[in-house]
Amino acid sequence: MGNLRNMLPAALVLFITIAPSMAELESDWNDFLHYTAIGKFELAKGYADTILGSDPDPVALLALTEENPRAYSLLLNIYNNNDQLKDTAGELIDLIEKGRYMRRIDPEIIRQEIARLSTTIRGRMKAEGRLKNAGEYAVPFLLDELGKNVDQDPFAFIAGAMAKMDNDACRPLQTALQMSDPAVKAEVVRALGKIGYEQSLPYLKYVYETEELGDIRELAGRSIESISASAMKVPAAELFYGLAERYFYHNESLRPSSDYDIANIWFWNEDQGRIVREEVSKEYFMELMAMRCCEWALKADPETGKAISLWLNSFFRVEKTGLELPKYFGDNHPDASTYARTCGPEYLHQALSRSLKDNDAYTALGLIEALVTNAGEASLLYRIGTEQPLVTALSFDDIKVRYSSAIAIGNAKPGKNFEGSSLIIENLSQALLGEPVEGLDADAANEYAYRAMAVLTGLAVSENELIDISKAQQPLERILSREDDVLRVQAANVLAYLEAGSAQQAIAAAALDENLALEVRVELFSALSDSAKMNGCSLDDKTIDTIYQMSGSNEIEPALRSAAAAAFGSLNLPSSKVKDLLLDQAVS
Repeated sequence: MGNLRNMLPAALVLFITIAPSMAELESDWNDFLHYTAIGKFELAKGYADTILGSDPDPVALLALTEENPRAYSLLLNIYNNNDQLKDTAGELIDLIEKGRYMRRIDPEIIRQEIARLSTTIRGRMKAEGRLKNAGEYAVPFLLDELGKNVDQDPFAFIAGAMAKMDNDACRPLQTALQMSDPAVKAEVVRALGKIGYEQSLPYLKYVYETEELGDIRELAGRSIESISASAMKVPAAELFYGLAERYFYHNESLRPSSDYDIANIWFWNEDQGRIVREEVSKEYFMELMAMRCCEWALKADPETGKAISLWLNSFFRVEKTGLELPKYFGDNHPDASTYARTCGPEYLHQALSRSLKDNDAYTALGLIEALVTNAGEASLLYRIGTEQPLVTALSFDDIKVRYSSAIAIGNAKPGKNFEGSSLIIENLSQALLGEPVEGLDADAANEYAYRAMAVLTGLAVSENELIDISKAQQPLERILSREDDVLRVQAANVLAYLEAGSAQQAIAAAALDENLALEVRVELFSALSDSAKMNGCSLDDKTIDTIYQMSGSNEIEPALRSAAAAAFGSLNLPSSKVKDLLLDQAVS
């Protein structure tokens, strides 16, 4: 048998090898359908499991369903209505759809169909239908063959087939407009006009505005008018921006095919002289296309600043999916926050306004954090019409957005009053407590507490008149009893600036707490000293006496005694109080 096998043509050997498995697949498939139809679901499942376990050729399985369309309908009915076979039927359907995809994108099949365009009228009609079904996957091969057949008979047939494609072919054709071959480019322009899809308008208008060859420019104008004559009056940059917004808001007509789990982004490869595709997740395909349209808007007119803000919104939404960035971004691609920090406040506020209206907390937070790092008061309170986006964010539903907005404005130490300014201290006061709530875990809450404290410290030191830090007195006093020594000392330092006597009393009570570490108590006495210097003495006699006794005690650590003495001195007490300290240590 081995010798006989060696004598057979390769194709026949392949047939002998494959034919039994094909026959077995067909037999198992028919048995599965038979037992499903008569309600013997256990037996049906056994044959289905055999099919799935044999690693069948998806294209072969697809062919079996096409030979018997009623069988496929039965399979769909089982999937939708039979719980016992639902999962198994689902796996079979997935395989069949995989076969449909594999056949649709098979380069060899596509090339064969392109070759058939130059045969009989009937052959050409069938080929055109199959190429149309292949959609965007057929476009690179159609363009390749056009380039090879310029001034030859097949050129017209290929161009004719390309013009009969549907909307699915528009994206690769639009990308192909970057080519330099005038003959092929003209046919692409003509095809987009005949397909007549509005998403092609920006690309055609860009050709109309930039093309040096008059014939192609004129052809682009005719294609635009055949789709929408009014577009001739709109600059390409505006058309690209409009298309970007439609992608951003997931316009139904722009969605990729629902038949597959992936979508394609098309690029012009100058080295290869052809279009190439990269598969990306459908979860962020629309946002990626919005970004690309914004980039084209800026190419068409660098002054289209609103495209910058929409690009930022789109990139943040890409990151929001949590998926790995597409390969074409390259290694070490900066994140959205990096780009946001390099943009001017005008674009950040435009993007923030959109994210707030869209109730997009993730993007809003990213934009606000960028504003924290690179904007002053005038920039932070930027107006878009009558709206101040960052001020609006102070009352946003998401707690992180509210906190970050308050921190951003507070850091800038605003000097002018504005509607909603009272919300700054309200949010800072809440953030100070570091309490985890819905949407804010313990670590994030603690981080916000530190940031809010830093802002309040800056406001206190600068004696900011707009933000009344006295409204944060209660949370500051609560922090004095917390276990976080760093925050405890910082809270005391801010309380020292408050005129209210209760603030000074709270600092003193904490400084006298013997359960606290020595170094912490020293810092608290220092804060008490500052409070007394700025606001005078507000302590009762009992507290004053306790501090006085510490100041003269030899049983207390020298550093603590010295700190208590400094605080006592800062109280600026009457001489009758101070003389006791001196006389108590006198030696007669």
